[in-house]
Amino acid sequence: MKLDLDEALRYLGAGAGAPEDLRTQAAQAAGELEAALTPKYTYRVLELQRRENSFSMPQAGLALTGHTAGVMLAQCNRAVLLACTLGAGFDAMLRREQARDMARAVILDACGSALVEAGCDAAERELAERLPGLYLTDRFSPGYGDLPLELQPLICAALDTRRRLGLHVTDSLLLNPAKSVTAILGVSDRPQMARVRGCAHCSMRESCAIRKGGKRCGV
Repeated sequence: MKLDLDEALRYLGAGAGAPEDLRTQAAQAAGELEAALTPKYTYRVLELQRRENSFSMPQAGLALTGHTAGVMLAQCNRAVLLACTLGAGFDAMLRREQARDMARAVILDACGSALVEAGCDAAERELAERLPGLYLTDRFSPGYGDLPLELQPLICAALDTRRRLGLHVTDSLLLNPAKSVTAILGVSDRPQMARVRGCAHCSMRESCAIRKGGKRCGV
């Protein structure tokens, strides 16, 4: 699976105007990563019930409260739970690189973020094929807006991610392996306007504590 090199460069604070030597190093790291690992994902399409000030997904035991869910799911009667990960193999690759060359490890980490994003995009394309005539919202994740991180364990339990993907939630509500994403997408019978487009387009990109800690919210 190919990752978006420009997206990886944006995670490095560069982008389309990146110096040629940085682009070359990132392309080399991306090629090695693509050859070594393929993102794995799983998802479920579930009924969405509308309550007075919230939504619920009874089959997963999820209550989606707050403004974020209200905006994203306003025109939806179903929703998708999605999880995607690069697995423990990426963590091992990153540790080895950190021991040899920290600068190159930073580039590898950015490429890992872009590759797990590519995995989520692949899952969305598959969903679009399986849901002809229906429309998906942008994906949004626990920790984005006012959607609480406390939903992480419930999403992972509903998707059985430990067995399917080797993915679990730590006591501090972070995903392990590190390059992993959980997300929710609404399903509607009408086209959905774009509302969120990932870290590279987020107004909080430079100050986001999740990104500074080497994680991502998955949006």
